[in-house]
Amino acid sequence: MQHWPLTPDATPASAATRHHAALLGCVAHVGGGDFAQAGLAALRGAGLAVGSWSVYRVWQDRPPCLHLSASAGFADTTRECFRAYADGLYRADRSFDAVAPGAQGLLRMHADEVPNADHRDAIYRRHRMLERVSLAARHSDGSLFAVNLYRHTQQGRFGDGEVGALALQAPLLLALVQRHVQLVAPAAAVMSAQTGTTSVRQRLQARCPALTARELDICERLLKGWTHDGIAADLGLSVATVKTYRARAFVRLGLHFRSELFAAFGVASDRATRAAALS
Repeated sequence: MQHWPLTPDATPASAATRHHAALLGCVAHVGGGDFAQAGLAALRGAGLAVGSWSVYRVWQDRPPCLHLSASAGFADTTRECFRAYADGLYRADRSFDAVAPGAQGLLRMHADEVPNADHRDAIYRRHRMLERVSLAARHSDGSLFAVNLYRHTQQGRFGDGEVGALALQAPLLLALVQRHVQLVAPAAAVMSAQTGTTSVRQRLQARCPALTARELDICERLLKGWTHDGIAADLGLSVATVKTYRARAFVRLGLHFRSELFAAFGVASDRATRAAALS
């Protein structure tokens, strides 16, 4: 495994400008629903043959949150991979240990170098991921924000020139992705947090800004004790559609069961018991 600290002024301005130019095309998509695909297209346009990418945050005391993911030229299994990761693999993930608190880094890891065998088999071997290059930022609270770029087995490894190009683009790419994540969280959630009057919906948004409006609708009602039938009738959706939105939201939140949703957001146990009995 290789690791480089990110230092924005480590390369000549002319070279940085040349390599950043392709990424500037996705600036207009920051904060939009198509950012995942636009960002991946920009990376590929910048000369990086990325097969898939995912952006998530990992905490020490709660499940990770998937902010966005996409694939190009391959079946998109990024959500399935994250579901396996959030199922517990993240607890033993030592692949980002080289990034110190308050620091940012670029890491390159071949599938054979994945420290945990279960992690390696469940994600890299099963989904034919050959290599990962990551931009990672460790926050002061110990949480980690990761932008992971993957090459699939059919593609072969990243070339040294590609990794060098990414090193030039890294500060801009990381800033774009972090800004996107900030923008998709409504300003109301920030304002309410400042006043100490955060609603369930706003807490959901603050926990995972990537949740869509419909996913928020579903989770908000689940936390209020509604059944799938009741949610479907209220929103004018089919029960199957409600369950689909719930599944997508749970992947983003790193959850699997309704009980975990109640536990994560501190809903009173009597409400959780009542909802479980009705579901």
